[in-house]
Amino acid sequence: MQKLTATNITDVALSRFGKATNERLREVLTSALRHLHEFVREVRLTPDEWKAGIDFLVAAGHITDDKRNEFILLSDTLGVSALVDLLSHARQPAGATDSSLLGPFYREGVPEMSNGSSIANGTPGETVVVRGLVTGAGGRPVADAGLDVWQAAPNGLYDLQDESQPELNMRGRFRTDSSGRFEFRSLKPLSYPVPHDGPAGELLLAQGRHPYRPAHIHFIVTAPGYETLTTALYIAGDPYIDSDAVFGAKDSLTVHYKKSEARQGAGARATAEPDYIEFNFNLVAAERR
Repeated sequence: MQKLTATNITDVALSRFGKATNERLREVLTSALRHLHEFVREVRLTPDEWKAGIDFLVAAGHITDDKRNEFILLSDTLGVSALVDLLSHARQPAGATDSSLLGPFYREGVPEMSNGSSIANGTPGETVVVRGLVTGAGGRPVADAGLDVWQAAPNGLYDLQDESQPELNMRGRFRTDSSGRFEFRSLKPLSYPVPHDGPAGELLLAQGRHPYRPAHIHFIVTAPGYETLTTALYIAGDPYIDSDAVFGAKDSLTVHYKKSEARQGAGARATAEPDYIEFNFNLVAAERR
């Protein structure tokens, strides 16, 4: 039996991968093992510190359920999710809309709504109109593109986190018209803290960091022949836009509210219209990659 040392144990462990048949899995796991062993050697991890790390991961598992995934939250707040996203879109063609993080609160099965509808379900808040165009190659409008939309309510919580909200609150699914245009009504989003009452929050506190995300609205844009775009629009001027806890905000996705012209009503009385956001999503053809 080979005598194990702090130096040779890495090579011994790597040799156990000899029968792995999935080449990509072998590449990923062997690299992860090398880095993990080197990390342990670099910081000279003690048994007590190793045990604390194991307990931390166990606690993350215990708090994870069908409405909250603490491991995604850890990946997000450590910048790993953002790095994966940046690497996967590193060769983005010029003019294509940048991606952003999916986040842990997306829900499938949201019913389709007609253009101009509101996703607020009577929730109190300041109304905003969101509209724009979906385009593809050469800037041509994409008709019948799908847009999944979701955001937190003004109290900083998504419907999955807040039983007092209506089912599928602040969520909608829309389709572009024959001209590639879309429009819906929502409420002006506010910045909010990511869940920080568990291990991820403890880690943020230990790093001296805040848990806040800048105000934003999530989108998934789909159309036949184009890559699915997962992104978000971030509100300019938000105090956390330069220190997003999950590293998702980008300059190219930062938008300003615009003032609508007052609508002339009966008796020549002008009716104030809500502010609006206008943004064009430019998709990438699926065959590019």
